[in-house]
Amino acid sequence: MTTTPQLILVTGATGYVGGRLVSRLLAAGHRVRCLVRDSARLQGRPWLKQVEVMQGDVLQADTIAPAMSGVNIVYYLVHSLSGGSNFSERDISAARNCASAAKQAGVARIIYLGGLGDPQSNLSQHLVSRHETGDALREAGVPVTEFRAAVIVGSGSLSFEMIRYLSERLPVMICPKWVYTRTQPIGIRNVLDYLVAAIDCPQSAGRIIEIGGRDVVTYADMMSGYARVRGLKRRLIAVPVLTPRLSSYWVHLVTPIPAVIAQPLIKGLGSEVIVRDDSALKMFPAIVPMDYETSVSLALDKIETHGVETSWSDALVSSQGDHTPLTLVSTQGMIIENRQLVVSKPADAVYKSFASLGGARGWLSWDWAWQLRGIFDRLIGGVGMRRGRRHPVDLRVGDAVDFWRVERVVPGRLIRLRAEMLVPGLAWLEFEARPEADGKTLLLQTAIYEPKGLIGFLYWYALYPMHGFIFSGLIRKVAQQA
Repeated sequence: MTTTPQLILVTGATGYVGGRLVSRLLAAGHRVRCLVRDSARLQGRPWLKQVEVMQGDVLQADTIAPAMSGVNIVYYLVHSLSGGSNFSERDISAARNCASAAKQAGVARIIYLGGLGDPQSNLSQHLVSRHETGDALREAGVPVTEFRAAVIVGSGSLSFEMIRYLSERLPVMICPKWVYTRTQPIGIRNVLDYLVAAIDCPQSAGRIIEIGGRDVVTYADMMSGYARVRGLKRRLIAVPVLTPRLSSYWVHLVTPIPAVIAQPLIKGLGSEVIVRDDSALKMFPAIVPMDYETSVSLALDKIETHGVETSWSDALVSSQGDHTPLTLVSTQGMIIENRQLVVSKPADAVYKSFASLGGARGWLSWDWAWQLRGIFDRLIGGVGMRRGRRHPVDLRVGDAVDFWRVERVVPGRLIRLRAEMLVPGLAWLEFEARPEADGKTLLLQTAIYEPKGLIGFLYWYALYPMHGFIFSGLIRKVAQQA
């Protein structure tokens, strides 16, 4: 327990690191405020009732100031990995907005998690942007503690999931030359240790601190190390012809990570990212960096016990970009298809049946067709079905469920999924368990489609006969499973 509890603002609380940091800050006795674009995206977080939530967007300067009031420390954990060619400008603009608002509010310090890498070397655009974001945060004059880390190893982290899926699925891997680039991976637990410890380490203010795990390894070593932990035998064959673009397509097909996200990540893998300054070990002597295989074992334990707190896919990144949740109404131009069944079970049992769809359980009816649609989506550049789901039963707003995104959850009653597969329009699938007076439940299944142009209408009606079989079978199976 820290002796100096403070009011702390966490930006990026819906993301991978931010979502885990909140619980650590609360455990340390701090008061926590979360700044999010959509407060509904925090539904289901176990710490939600213990924090203050304020809605705002770091890209809109006028929405940030209220969240800064009375804050001692700001954690800046916002960054783009995809989002078009201007992602760097967006990140710098967002950082400047946040730093300026912090300065005006009298915030004592900003703590930022950036990317490791020698600025004098030929870094990728993404890594350069991470450094430039740190510079932008410093411009306003608020002291900044900037931690720089390489690959973060943890259940659900983007880099770890790429390593995990490649190692699990490919006994023999044809790899580009970047697999022999050195890096210094760090366990997510150690990352959180440093972030929290910085609060009570005043000498870390105004410093750039490089953090890493115990081992300096190549990416080939990481895949081999993962295979050893899992008891797998893997062979890697390096070839010089796989460009970052081609590599990203390969990752797209084999892992749940879309090419649009994989490409900037892979470009960064060509740069050696190791700790060159050991100040972190001297400044935080109580933190003992873990070795790589221990970090892998801990991550796998979380996955096997369904204890994954956050995942890279929690972020609002999809083939269709960021969308504000829609209030669904029957309007001209929107196709709404309803089905309903009366189930002789209580609403809670029916809810559990449809809330656990997807992932390893599958889609109950015509599952092969769902899988085929996912394969097709991957082939044309979409997210496909490989993202699975964070937890086999628990569901919260923002979760990825195969090629859907959870847009609304009313526990025990309703879920709404927004399609993230590539379609010429917008699509949703909603389930509701409505209690009846006689102890039975009315199960409602609603498919909503907002076509885009003529192609959108042709797409819907071309697939309508197949949808009739699939969705009719799905509601029957959900009722049976209940």
